[in-house]
Amino acid sequence: MMRLITMRFLPGLKCLCRRISYDICRRGSPVYGRLYAGQWMRSCSRTSESTKESDHDNRMLKHLISKIKSTGPISVAEYMREVLTNPITGYYYYRDVLGAQGDFITSPEISQIFGELLGVWCVSEWMAAGKPKTFQLVELGPGRGTLASDVLRVFSQLRSVLRESEISVHLVEVSPKLGEVQAQLLTEGEQHLLHDPSAAIYKMGTTKTGLPISWYRDLQDVPKGFSFYLAHEFFDVLPIHKFQKTKQGWREILIDIEPKAPKKLRFVLAPSGTLASKTLIQRNDERDHVEICPEAGVIIQSLASRITEDGGAALIADYGHNGTKTDTFRGFHGHQLHEVLTAPGTADLTADVDFSYLRQMTEGKVTSLGPIEQQQFLKNMGIDVRLQVLLRNVSDPATHQKLIDAYDMIMNPEKMGKRFKFFALLPHNRLMSGAGMKTEKHGATAPPVAGFSELQL
Repeated sequence: MMRLITMRFLPGLKCLCRRISYDICRRGSPVYGRLYAGQWMRSCSRTSESTKESDHDNRMLKHLISKIKSTGPISVAEYMREVLTNPITGYYYYRDVLGAQGDFITSPEISQIFGELLGVWCVSEWMAAGKPKTFQLVELGPGRGTLASDVLRVFSQLRSVLRESEISVHLVEVSPKLGEVQAQLLTEGEQHLLHDPSAAIYKMGTTKTGLPISWYRDLQDVPKGFSFYLAHEFFDVLPIHKFQKTKQGWREILIDIEPKAPKKLRFVLAPSGTLASKTLIQRNDERDHVEICPEAGVIIQSLASRITEDGGAALIADYGHNGTKTDTFRGFHGHQLHEVLTAPGTADLTADVDFSYLRQMTEGKVTSLGPIEQQQFLKNMGIDVRLQVLLRNVSDPATHQKLIDAYDMIMNPEKMGKRFKFFALLPHNRLMSGAGMKTEKHGATAPPVAGFSELQL
C-alpha cells in the first residue's frame, strides 16, 4: 500500500473548498432538516424496522425452505441474493429502507457535508486528469439519491470551474422503489422521465440542475467513457461465500433446514469440497474462517478495465478490513443485531468488505489507495474547516448542536469514524510526475490524491 504522506493539495482546490463552505451557509442548507429526525443517533448505521410478519407468514422463509428441499443446502451467497434482491419478496426490491423513517441510515443522510466532500473529490480528480471535456458521474447503489444530490450541488456551485465540461449522471439501481425515490429527489419527478422497463436504460431524463440522468440495473450497461464511480455502502450487501478451515481442508458453510424444527434454518458444513471452495480460497490464507464475495471481484475487474481504457477513478466507502477479519456476516433488525437466519427478508444482511480481495481483483490494472479510515479521509478533505464555517453562520442553538452531533456521528472512532473505510482505484499514470497535467514546468510532480493525503488549508 502506498504510504500516506502529507502533501500540499491542488493549488486551486483550497479556494474551491472555502467557496463551497460559504455557499452552503449563504444559500441555506438542507442539512438542518435532514438532521432534525434524530433517530440516527446510534452506534451503528444499519438498522431495521420492526415488522408484524411472523415465521409462519414469512413468504421468504417458505420460499427458501421449498428451495432447499428441492435442491439441497444452499450457499450463504445464494441465501443473501434471495433474501435481499429476490424480485418478488426481496428485502430491498420494493421498499424504501433508508433514512430516519426507513430501516437504516447512512452518512449522506446524516450530513450533507459528507456528500459535498465527495463532490470536491471528484472535482479534484477531474482537475488532476487535465480537465477532460466530458465526464460521467456513476453511482452504484445510490440509495435514496442523497449522495448524488449533494455531489451535484457541488458541481452546480462550481459551474464556473466545470463550465467547459459536459457532465452526465448514471445510476445503477435494481430496486424499482428506490429508483422512484431517487427520481423524486434528483429530477422533477417520475412523470417527467422516459420509461422503458425492458431496456438496459430503463429510465432517463434531466436532473434539477439540467444534467442528463439515466438508470441501469447493471454496471455493464453504463456507457464507457471518462467516469467517476462512487460506491457508498454498496459492496457490503453483495452476496458472500463463507468457508471454514477443517482437518480435511477448506469446507464451505451452507444453509440447511433444522431437522428438529422444520420451519427453521441452520448453518452446516459441506461434507466435501464445493466449486466455490475449490476456486475462491487462497490456500496460503492463515485465517480459519474466510468470507469471499465473487460478485465484488467481478465488479472491481470491470471498474479496473474501464478506468484503464477510458480514465477516471473509483471511490469506494464501506464497512471493511484489509484481509484480517473472519466472521462478519450479520443482520440488523429493530436497531439491534439480528440473527441472520431468523425471519429472512425482514432484516438487513451485511458483511464487511475485504479490501485486500478487491485490490487483488484489480489484477494490477490500476493503482489502489487505502483502505483509510473514514475519520482520516474526511479530515484530510477539510471537514473541520467546513464545519467551523457552518457553525459560525448558525445562530439557532438547536441547529448548532445538530451540526455537532452529525459531525460526531460520522467522525467519532466509536461510531462511524473507524468502522467505515475509503478505498480508491486510479489509473497508474495518475501518480506519475506530470501525469495528465498541463504545466510549463518540466518534471512537475503529480498532485496528491484528495482524502488520501493531508489537505493543507
